[in-house]
Amino acid sequence: MQKTALIPYARLPRAHHNRHVLTSTVDVFGAAHWLLAERAPQPGGDVRPFDALVVSVDPGGNVELTELSAVRARWPHLDLLPDGGFVVAASRARRYEDANQVQVFDALGRETLSFSVGDAIEHLLVDEASHIWVGHFDENPAGIRRWSATGQLAWTSDSARIPGLFDCYALNVSGTAAWACPYTDFPLVEIRPNRPDRPVTVWANRVRGARAVAVHGDRVAFYGGYGEERDRLAHGELTETSVEPTDVGLLTLPHGPAPGRRRVVGRGSKIYVQAEPFTAWGVFDLSG
Repeated sequence: MQKTALIPYARLPRAHHNRHVLTSTVDVFGAAHWLLAERAPQPGGDVRPFDALVVSVDPGGNVELTELSAVRARWPHLDLLPDGGFVVAASRARRYEDANQVQVFDALGRETLSFSVGDAIEHLLVDEASHIWVGHFDENPAGIRRWSATGQLAWTSDSARIPGLFDCYALNVSGTAAWACPYTDFPLVEIRPNRPDRPVTVWANRVRGARAVAVHGDRVAFYGGYGEERDRLAHGELTETSVEPTDVGLLTLPHGPAPGRRRVVGRGSKIYVQAEPFTAWGVFDLSG
């Protein structure tokens, strides 16, 4: 089986390796961000607000630091807003985390507002127009939704007729559009709310269990799967109604082995993968 190695993309500067990585992401413009705390969150009990550091590395390798005050999320999601601020969201919305689930910080690290987008966040990705796309896992039937940066619900998958949408396994946000591959039917879904005649397009798909998707023209790649297919990289081509498989291989780290525990982010034609200890991102680019 053909192996494709990730290309090294961005690294957390070694000066910050003494802090705990709460989460990390790659934004819609290609910059990598790490949310760091002095120590790992402790199990049980409420989380007291704590200060955190965002370390950002842009595609040119330039590093920027942003101190965030009074972060409340135990298991957070992070992304950059186009105005230079950040969104930090708790994956679970329970008790103390509900109304304050999503915190919006300005470019100086000060909280400007908070709101809730619902429990069980699987993916949280910001687009170029500051919309916050949220995909939920199976403990919340809300599916996929798009919010404004001020907490207004701007689009929902409720009436989109996406077959088998029960758990948003894969979500890719690029420009102002999103692509998804949700459980249970795993269709490939293109979402463009600004296209009034056809905001949602669905292709039938036979690749099961992918955790990330990349799209370039009429080509698509799915990363991940169940069991022995955990590191699968499956390629396909879009027809009018379905994704037709073309070939399948494995995606590996730049130096050869499988990633093991990892984070993944889909952005257009790119799939970014970050393996434990979560200090470096690699990239696969379908357009390359």
